[in-house]
Amino acid sequence: MMISLEPYFKTVKRVETLRTFGKVSQVIGLIVEVTGLKAAVGEVCRIVVPTQDEYIAAEVVGFRNSRTLLMPLGDLSGIAPGCLVEATGKSHSIVIGPELLGHVLDGLGRPMEPLEISNKTYYQVNNNPPDPLTRRRITEIMATGVKAIDGFLTCGRGQRIGIFAGSGVGKSTLLGMIARNSSADINVIGLVGERGREVLDFMEKDLGPQGLARSVVVVATSDQPALIRIKAAFVATAIAEYFRDQGKDVMLMMDSVTRFAMAQREVGLAIGEPPATKGYTPSVFALLPKLLERAGNSSKGSITGLYTVLVDGDDMNEPIADAVRGILDGHIVLSRSLAAKNQYPAIDVLSSVSRLMSEIVTPEHYSLAGQMRDILASYLKAEDLINIGAYQKGNNPQVDVAIKYYPRIIEFLKQKSEEQVDFSETVKQLTSIMAD
Repeated sequence: MMISLEPYFKTVKRVETLRTFGKVSQVIGLIVEVTGLKAAVGEVCRIVVPTQDEYIAAEVVGFRNSRTLLMPLGDLSGIAPGCLVEATGKSHSIVIGPELLGHVLDGLGRPMEPLEISNKTYYQVNNNPPDPLTRRRITEIMATGVKAIDGFLTCGRGQRIGIFAGSGVGKSTLLGMIARNSSADINVIGLVGERGREVLDFMEKDLGPQGLARSVVVVATSDQPALIRIKAAFVATAIAEYFRDQGKDVMLMMDSVTRFAMAQREVGLAIGEPPATKGYTPSVFALLPKLLERAGNSSKGSITGLYTVLVDGDDMNEPIADAVRGILDGHIVLSRSLAAKNQYPAIDVLSSVSRLMSEIVTPEHYSLAGQMRDILASYLKAEDLINIGAYQKGNNPQVDVAIKYYPRIIEFLKQKSEEQVDFSETVKQLTSIMAD
């Protein structure tokens, strides 16, 4: 009788016969320098703190003078020279399952309340984007329930769109409207660098029970370490990828990409990267496409991405806004001047664009939206003359048409936050504006 020894050989290979440790040499700012540690960039390590019962997790972010640079995934308190550091040989992964729906996770993907996941699946946080040749073309409409978007900036299933706005113009309210009313199967919402006070406000006021029931929320508040804020963006994307691989149509919302970039800037400056435009390091602009390109269609399901960009001083050409706009498939601009006129959502239709609208809507719809853009542009060009009464009817046929239809278009663009409008109803209302 022959006994196969192969299973035993495999077991012996997996046995850890010798454990090696590095030692903390010094802590400078956010960086822990370790000597004698063999680990790769992105690998998770454990820092043993004698005064604490649990180890402190940290990630390798670089190397300097034969020392390994770690950034803790938590608080630095308790770390002292000589603390032992062990490399795990693994990168950051999260436990995932359908039970996550309706729950809130922290920036590392851990539930913030007791949660049992039956069939546990471990998902890597840092994944590659889908192969370009396996991505299905975007041919279907993703209805958002917001008339201004569905009518003038129609979004496709698997498209990636940026929402550009300054602070206090209504980004969170708009995201809540879309989360409650869109035609997506599941929402994954990443709140990156958000104020702690606003998290509960967003979930109870903007998202509501209806939106939360079909959503997974990942939260990393502004007081969290920079690495956790970065991880939150990748964790939210990994969760969206999991549901996409189950054949679902996922709406991924991230608020905001700007705070994600700021967190990476903190990491880059801490490890010695040279600052570039407005202090942003080169790694920021290298990391943005790695995050944003992961959304989109795959051979199984889709991720429609909505990424908010917080523009400093309402400057739509600041470095992060410019870089993100070049990667995404369209952008929605929220205007402070429209918000001041009590037009909500404050979407500036003329400054916004959906690059795929012409491919997914009917020719009639696309033509009608184009006509109304012309009307808005003509009215705004002559607005000062109209307001002071200097314009005489008949001087310009285009302006005459604009004066007639402008109030109707503005009324169409206004929508209450609790109001839901189906896509077919939006097209019907759009058509009725020009009926006579």
